[in-house]
Amino acid sequence: MQLIDGKQIAQKLQKELKTQIETVHGRRPGLAFLLIGEDPASQTYVKMKKRACQEVGIHSEILELPGNISQEALLKEVDHLNQDDLIDGILVQQPLPKQIPVTAIVEAIHPEKDVDGFHPTNIGRLLLGETKGFAACTPLGVVKLLQKSRLETRGKHAVIIGRSHIVGKPLAALLIQKGVDCTVTIAHRETKNLAKVCLEGDILIAAIGKAHFIKETMVKKSAIVIDVGINKTDHGLVGDVDFEKVKEKVQAITPVPGGVGPMTIAMLLSNTYDSYRKRCG
Repeated sequence: MQLIDGKQIAQKLQKELKTQIETVHGRRPGLAFLLIGEDPASQTYVKMKKRACQEVGIHSEILELPGNISQEALLKEVDHLNQDDLIDGILVQQPLPKQIPVTAIVEAIHPEKDVDGFHPTNIGRLLLGETKGFAACTPLGVVKLLQKSRLETRGKHAVIIGRSHIVGKPLAALLIQKGVDCTVTIAHRETKNLAKVCLEGDILIAAIGKAHFIKETMVKKSAIVIDVGINKTDHGLVGDVDFEKVKEKVQAITPVPGGVGPMTIAMLLSNTYDSYRKRCG
């Protein structure tokens, strides 16, 4: 069984990125975080991302806004960042307060600065197989994990459990691209005979947000298992996969924590640098 060490791979990618940024003449790449309200988890995530920016040499700013901010006021802040030549990427930390529609804010970010990869323009580019846009960081991290771990994807059947616009849908689009070449099935809560569908996956990707939902009886022998889930329990953070039992059956598996999570941040930094290069030539 191969343990896919996302932390180690992410650190190597960030080290390479730091070396590239050190060769930059003039201003550094810039990333802005919009943090709305006082959600402790959101504050922690943004601090982690800012620390990662510092480590590779990306300039970052955190704009902290009150939880009762109006949609109009938030859109003005986004517009200001869109016009700021020192900012190459804009990240709006979710979840947003109830009075703010996520779609309206995401669509207000200029596609060239949408390093989260959620703008409809970038999603469209992804579906078309174009490379000028940005792909969502977590799905991009999953594909990069497979590639850096030298795990064959060509012709493999990938089964994704979860259909969110953050992971499931963009990941399916990435996995069917030329060069990755998977055949993809997306399963969800309405999928009949879910366990049987899971057993068909040469690559099984769990992204449903239910602790230890994927049991060893649901996993094909010698499959590659990617666990995107992060669930808080009395025993700490665990994934969507029953890791201890499943690991004995598979070819390769990601741990939680230390698997996909670090790669998400690494891809955010990579997207920001790519935006900088495109904008600055």
